[in-house]
Amino acid sequence: MKTYDRADIGAILRSNSYPGRGIVIGKTSDGKKAAIAYFIMGRSENSRNRIFAEEGEKVIIYPYDESKVQDPSLIIYSPIRRYQDYLIVTNGNQTDTIYTALTNHQTFEQALETRTFEPDAPNFTPRISGLLHFNLKDFSYKMSILKSADENGSACNRYTYAYSSLPGTGHFIHTYECDGNPIPTFTGEPRRIEVGSDIELFTFEIWNSLNEQNKISLYTRFIDLQTGHVENRLINKNK
Repeated sequence: MKTYDRADIGAILRSNSYPGRGIVIGKTSDGKKAAIAYFIMGRSENSRNRIFAEEGEKVIIYPYDESKVQDPSLIIYSPIRRYQDYLIVTNGNQTDTIYTALTNHQTFEQALETRTFEPDAPNFTPRISGLLHFNLKDFSYKMSILKSADENGSACNRYTYAYSSLPGTGHFIHTYECDGNPIPTFTGEPRRIEVGSDIELFTFEIWNSLNEQNKISLYTRFIDLQTGHVENRLINKNK
């Protein structure tokens, strides 16, 4: 693929049975809206025992069956929160770390300097995060991944990517390169992808392309850059 080509996210997902958790941020092809998506997958009973729920502009992950919860620390969190002109999207409780940092006039990067990958050896699942900043009827965004520097989890490497928003263009980052044991960590830069202007097509292209056995929940949101109007879609495999 050439540097400025945009990939089909459906094709990316269909070729990977276990990308883990994923974040998409971009601008719709008509240039009118910001688009985000966040999905979770799972292989264990503990990981699969989850649902998304909306609370205002905030999204919370809850256990589907509380009697089956084994370790809530890494599966129950708020992946999406808004603070003033910022929208935070992450795969863990670093959402709250970033939110608190913004309220204290600190940066996205400063917030994540205080965090590392997840303590789930031997996988050492990366923490992936995104931040949209809305300004003058437009937005820019950043993506970050915190991952283990080696197979022993002895140090953390931190990578941050900053993007201008371009019509029809987004970026996709996920926790795992593919399935495995231990599971290989995502490598390289966030994938440059194509983003359309129909939230229904955007949502179902992602959901229908995720591995049927491993997918759990998906949340998408379009935000009108002129009016601020928000349109959401939420799908839970556990109903």
